[in-house]
Parts: sequence; structure tokens; C-alpha cells
Amino acid sequence: MTLPVQLVLRALLAEPTQEMYGLQICTEAGLPSGTIHPILARLEGYGWLESHWEDTDPAEQGRPRRRYYHLTRVGALRAQHALDTARTPLSGIPALQPRSTGSTP
Repeated sequence: MTLPVQLVLRALLAEPTQEMYGLQICTEAGLPSGTIHPILARLEGYGWLESHWEDTDPAEQGRPRRRYYHLTRVGALRAQHALDTARTPLSGIPALQPRSTGSTP
């Protein structure tokens, strides 16, 4: 499993019952949209995700419509298992460690 897929799954699993739109996933995963959208399409094809377009008027909102994604029940289980068994654990990558908020460097 590639690192970008792991990052997307981790973002989705942070709140597995909450819907997220593409830009939210990009921000949470730290990846550009050109990277996450093919991943999301593939995960949806596997049945791990479901998605839908929001029901809103783009002109009223002053922005394009958003496509929302959420993990299926089976997808959440499989995603967690995939992360648990990934060969490149995110915890082993220093740049992806949580930042310390303390005053000590």
C-alpha cells in the first residue's frame, strides 16, 4: 500500500462516520487533489467508500459543488486492517509525526 493511500485512509478514519469533501481530505492527508481523487475513485470502486454530490446551487454558494465521501461499514474495517498491516507504517516517518505543542524544542 502506498504512502498516499495510507494518508487518505488515515484522514477518513479520523472520523469514520463523518462525510468529508475532497478539499478536506486533501488538507487532512497533506496531499494535492490530483493525488487523492484517483485514490478516492479506486477506494469507491472497491466498495470501501460511498460518495455523493451536495445538493446546492453553486451560484448561491459562490463556489463549486462539493463531492462528499464517507467510509462504508465494511470499508472502515478494511481500511483499519490495511493500515494495521501496512509495510510502511506512518509512525516510522518522522515528517508525519504529530507536532509537539509544548514550549520545549
